[in-house]
Amino acid sequence: MSSFHDERTFERTAIALSELLDGHPVATFVIDSDHVITHWNKACEHLLGWATHEMVGTRQHWQAFYTKPRALLADLIVDNIDPATDRNFRDKYKASSLIDGAYEEEDFFPNIGAAGHWLQFTAAPLRGRDGQLVGAIQSLRDVTERRVAENALRRAHDNLEHTVRQRTAQLAEDIRQRQSAEEELRRRNIELTELNEQLSRTQQQLVQSDKLASIGQLAAGVAHEINNPIGYIFSNFGTLQSYLDSLFSMLDAYQQAEVAIVDPAVAARLRALREQVELEFLRTDIPTLMQESKEGIVRVRHIVQDLKDFSRVDSQQEWVWADLRQGIDSTLNIVANEIKYKADVVREYADIPDIECLPLQINQVAMNLLVNAAHAIGNSRGRIEVRTGCDGDDVWFSISDDGSGIAPENLGRIFDPFFTTKEVGKGTGLGLSLSYGIVQKHHGRIEVESALGKGTTFRVTLPRVRPPNEQKETPL
Repeated sequence: MSSFHDERTFERTAIALSELLDGHPVATFVIDSDHVITHWNKACEHLLGWATHEMVGTRQHWQAFYTKPRALLADLIVDNIDPATDRNFRDKYKASSLIDGAYEEEDFFPNIGAAGHWLQFTAAPLRGRDGQLVGAIQSLRDVTERRVAENALRRAHDNLEHTVRQRTAQLAEDIRQRQSAEEELRRRNIELTELNEQLSRTQQQLVQSDKLASIGQLAAGVAHEINNPIGYIFSNFGTLQSYLDSLFSMLDAYQQAEVAIVDPAVAARLRALREQVELEFLRTDIPTLMQESKEGIVRVRHIVQDLKDFSRVDSQQEWVWADLRQGIDSTLNIVANEIKYKADVVREYADIPDIECLPLQINQVAMNLLVNAAHAIGNSRGRIEVRTGCDGDDVWFSISDDGSGIAPENLGRIFDPFFTTKEVGKGTGLGLSLSYGIVQKHHGRIEVESALGKGTTFRVTLPRVRPPNEQKETPL
C-alpha cells in the first residue's frame, strides 16, 4: 500500500513539474539518474528545434547542441563529476552563487539556427525526499544579442582608443596653433602700441595748426590701417574659440564614454594619457588665456572705433526713439567694475520723454563721463550723482562727482583730442573729445562746471526731436 502511494505521489509530482516547465518561458529540460530525458519544455522546442516527443525518454539531449555525443553539465552532475576535471568545461564553467551544487556555463553553438547562437547554461541537481540524487535540471538562455553587443562594444573601445589618440594629437596641434596665434596677437599689440605712441607724438606737432581737421583725417587713416589686421585677428580668434569649444565637447563625450569601458587596461591607458597631457589643467587654463587675449583685442577694437567716431566715418547706426534713463542704467552696469570700489552712485531721475538719437553714441558719452568721474575720485570713497530733466523742448542729463576737480587752466582744453591729465597708459585723451563730437552731431551741447578739491559736473543737453533737415540723411 505504501509503495502504491509513493508511485502515485511521484506521478503527481512529475505531472506538476511538466506543467510548470511547459509554462516557463526559460528553455529547460530534466534528466534522471540514468541520463534519460524526463522533461523537455516548449521553450526548448522553440529555441532548439527539437520536439518534446523526439527527446523525452531518450539520452539524446546532446544532439540539440553538438554533432557527436558528449556530456552536458546536467550529465556531470548526475555522474558526480567535477567540471574542473572535464576538458570540455574546465575553462568555461563556474559554480553558481545562488544554488548549492549548481554550475553555469556560456558557449557558442554554431549548429543552432542559421548563424549559431550563444547560450548560457545553468544546471542543478534534483534530489528526492531522502536527499538522494535523482536527476538534474538544466536551463538555457539565448545571450546572442548580449554577446554581439559586447563584441561591438569591444570594437568600439578599440576604435575609441584610436580616436582619442588622434584627437589628442589634434588638440596638441590646435594648442600649438593657438599659441602661435597668441604670439602673433602679442606682436600685433606691440605694433599697435607703438603706432598709438607715434600718433600721440604727431598730435603734439599739430597743436598750433588746424588740429581738429588734421587729426581727424589722420585718425581716420590710422583707424583704417589698424582695423584691417585687427579684423582678421578677431575673426581667427573667434574661429579658434569655436574649434576649442568643439574639441572640449568631444573630450567631454570621450570622458563620459570611459565609464562604459570594461577593459581595465584600456581605461588605465586613457587615464595615463589624460594625466600625461595635463588635460584638466588645459581645460581651465585655455579658457582663461583665451578670455584675456579676447579682452585685449576688444580693447584695441574699441580704440579703433573711437578713432572712427572721432573722424566721423564708418558709422552705420540708425536714429531711433530711446529713453535716456534706460541707456544710462545700461551704461552704469557696464562700468560697474570701474565705479563700485570707488564711489556710491545716486540716481535722481525726473520724468523725461524719449528722444530721437543714436543710442549707442549717447551711451558712449555717458560711459566716458562716468569713467572720468570715477577716475577723479581719490583714495577715499566718493559719490557720483546722475540726474535727468527737461528744459523746454530739450532733455538733459548730468553726471557729478566729488573728486579732485579740474584746474582752471585745463578747462579750455578738456575737449581737445588726446588731451589728458591721467597717467601714461590710463587714458587716450579721446573720451571727452569724442563725447563733444557726438553731442554736436545731435545738435546738443555739453557743459562743465568744476572746482578744485570739490568736484566736477558735466551736463549734456539734447533736442528731443532730430532737426527736420536731417530726417532723410544717412547717419554719419
